[in-house]
Amino acid sequence: MVVGLTGGIGSGKSAVADAFGALGIGWIDADHVAREVVMPGEPALAAIIERYGDTILQPDGTLDRRALRTRIFDDAAERRWLEGETHPRIRQRLLTHLARLRAVGAPYCLLVSPLLIESSQHELVDRILVVDVPREIQIERTLARDGVDRRQVESILSAQSSREHRLAAADDVIDNGSTRRHLLDQVARLDARYRQLHAPAG
Repeated sequence: MVVGLTGGIGSGKSAVADAFGALGIGWIDADHVAREVVMPGEPALAAIIERYGDTILQPDGTLDRRALRTRIFDDAAERRWLEGETHPRIRQRLLTHLARLRAVGAPYCLLVSPLLIESSQHELVDRILVVDVPREIQIERTLARDGVDRRQVESILSAQSSREHRLAAADDVIDNGSTRRHLLDQVARLDARYRQLHAPAG
């Protein structure tokens, strides 16, 4: 069974994934895969350079993600172009990683993705688990973590599914607006439930 773990920026997806990992559950992060497909030598990076020029690169030749983010979140057409270049490659690599996780024989695994619902990645999972926090907490956490301005955070939030849309798509929800203890208790309950769902009948 593949559980799709999603939530808006600053919701705490990585903290939840780490908590499941501490219980022996493997996971793949779509954000990490998204970084893989734009590494030097990858076709997606070559396409990005062709469109935006070398100014989109760091001195070491890697993608300047902050510069790219500034361009695409101010221009919906550019964001769609970038998604057309990267999403099919991300999807194929996710399928490869998920096949490896399934081969391990664990009761279930996680696909962690901020764009699970917005993209076709929801088609790769059996259940959707949403990490939910109020919008203002998302903004505060992202400002503290990423060092960006509030306008850019709100632009990112606008590009993602609304809180209401995510919750409507969820099979399960984790409330991450409280303490870490509360978070870990919720993860433990869901882990037990997912293992039970995987257990053979009878």
